[in-house]
Amino acid sequence: MLRTTGFLLAVALVAVPAAAQIPAVAQRDGVPTLAPLLERVTPAVVNIAVLQRSPEEQNPMLRDPFFRRFFGLPGESQPQIAAGSGVIVDAKNGYVVTNAHVVKDAREVAVTLKDNRRFPAILVGADAGTDIALLKIDAKNLVAAAWGDSDALQVGDFVVAIGNPFGIGQTVTSGIVSALGRSGLSVEGYEHFIQTDASINPGNSGGALIDLKGELVGINSAIIGPAGGNVGIGFAVPAVMAAAVMDQLIRFGEVKRGRLGIAMEDVAGAVGALLAEVQRGSPAAQAGLRAGDIVVALNGRPVRGAAELRARLGIVPAGETVKFRIRRGAEQRTIKARIGELEPGQVSGTQAIPELPGAALAEVERPTRSGPGRAILVSGVQAGSPAFTHGLRAGDLIIGANQRRIQSMPELTKALRGEGRTALNVVRGDVLLAIPVK
Repeated sequence: MLRTTGFLLAVALVAVPAAAQIPAVAQRDGVPTLAPLLERVTPAVVNIAVLQRSPEEQNPMLRDPFFRRFFGLPGESQPQIAAGSGVIVDAKNGYVVTNAHVVKDAREVAVTLKDNRRFPAILVGADAGTDIALLKIDAKNLVAAAWGDSDALQVGDFVVAIGNPFGIGQTVTSGIVSALGRSGLSVEGYEHFIQTDASINPGNSGGALIDLKGELVGINSAIIGPAGGNVGIGFAVPAVMAAAVMDQLIRFGEVKRGRLGIAMEDVAGAVGALLAEVQRGSPAAQAGLRAGDIVVALNGRPVRGAAELRARLGIVPAGETVKFRIRRGAEQRTIKARIGELEPGQVSGTQAIPELPGAALAEVERPTRSGPGRAILVSGVQAGSPAFTHGLRAGDLIIGANQRRIQSMPELTKALRGEGRTALNVVRGDVLLAIPVK
């Protein structure tokens, strides 16, 4: 009996350090509960109501009463109402983080707190690339959520999602981190999602994903499921990215992205991002980066893959310096590089082509490893146009179609007129995308 007791005591002593790493969960009547934690955090999660512009307002012809009657439309266009969620992250200044798609095309935005107080909100800025937007409200006695370290998350960590699904009111769901670094959900290219099985449904967008310490580790963003419903696969923008975007939106009203002049891909069977190309004369080349280098850390944080490196570089403003930890052959070294301005080249004339309606295009110079070259700059895209719907954005650089190099407007036109499917190979900052256009 004494031996058994001693054995149990030894096991208990060994187990204490490991258990100390797990946040303590409150108990009520001997049963674990998250109620005290949620009582502290849920006042920071808000409901967002958005009065959006109607589709007719985007079309100048349909704003004309005569043409509205001609097409059998009502005399006045009817605005649309959308709902989502948001998180107060700065109580003093009234800053609320949400998704960019929640406030897209907003005419008016209203924020309702958990205590039912309602305030008009000002849109400070939005970034479609990361799906993050920032609102500001003028209110007193606000409760803010504390930022957590999303980089410290591991698969299997417990998380809680808080939002306003289907507009039924504030709702809490729980689950675990199912995966990290998910990408490929949109054409914007700056993705590094946290995947979770905590139920996320329409209306949860912009809400909070918290850990068991009550810290904000993500902003709920996307759902995969029939009709947009939950099937145990939800995604959130990591808090580290959301906070960096928020900082730029406060400073500039937008995210000022720059470029290094690199193309990257995953490393087969290993972690890190392989630099597949370093453009001649680019900031990356000037810093000493070379094709074949494997980036294993950025600013002291480990890099697991190319998508993670793209996403992190995509929120660093031009002019700032970043520190790479690279593996070159058998050695590791640290290289500092300054993010350059996003200037693809000198425009030699802007034009439109019928094969890509809504896009203003221009031939530009683009240095390559083999010497001087040319590409097609998308200098502008009309909102709602076919080019915009396909996913093209101002500043994109078209370098090919179906993996074949494009250096002139006639080559682009010929590729778009060809039979079968066509995907444009596009450089956006330091991200290489394949955008289907037919």
